[in-house]
Amino acid sequence: MSEFTPTERTKVRRLPDRGKYDPESVYGVLDEAFICHVGFVVDGQPYVIPTGFARVNDTLFIHGSAASRMLRTLADGVQVCVTVTLIDGIVMARSGFHSSMNYRSVVILGRAMQVEGRDEKLAALTAFSEQVMPGRWKDLRETTDAELKGTLVLTLPLKEVSAKVRTGPPKDDEADYALPLWAGVVPLKLTASTPIDDPRLPKGIEPPDYARNYKR
Repeated sequence: MSEFTPTERTKVRRLPDRGKYDPESVYGVLDEAFICHVGFVVDGQPYVIPTGFARVNDTLFIHGSAASRMLRTLADGVQVCVTVTLIDGIVMARSGFHSSMNYRSVVILGRAMQVEGRDEKLAALTAFSEQVMPGRWKDLRETTDAELKGTLVLTLPLKEVSAKVRTGPPKDDEADYALPLWAGVVPLKLTASTPIDDPRLPKGIEPPDYARNYKR
């Protein structure tokens, strides 16, 4: 796929060299993250709500309770801003002004639509599960009609989208490089610990490989 075309709303203006519009950068962030933040306005009041999501090709899915005010509002076609951020390191410069973080972020703008069909909703729910724990969906019991009815799934096309990325060491003022201060990057990484059994788990059931060997 060709690069996303930056618009007046998605073009990175502050430090434009960090702007990324290629699918690899955008998809890389979306496929690694768990949580997005959904921004919208109701009666003049802005809200930003964290929620789970999944990407399938050039579509973002979000879901939740059918009673969710956020989802019901978005289903009406209001403008929405979805952001996703990953923090890769703490950038420790020689001054507070130049101290920063290494990060990867994505901004998506548009209008969401409700997913109606049973098969389409199940496909989206499968994608949500696989986004968080690949391999888990096949082990779950079948989703009931009542659960499907109680779940609202929305789709947002990845059309008006951009990424912003910072990598590398500190960028200090030239005169500060001679200061006797340590500077560099403290890398950050999400790691999983040993799975903890549900207290009501019957004896003899071991965690599956995808839980024991989970990594992001």
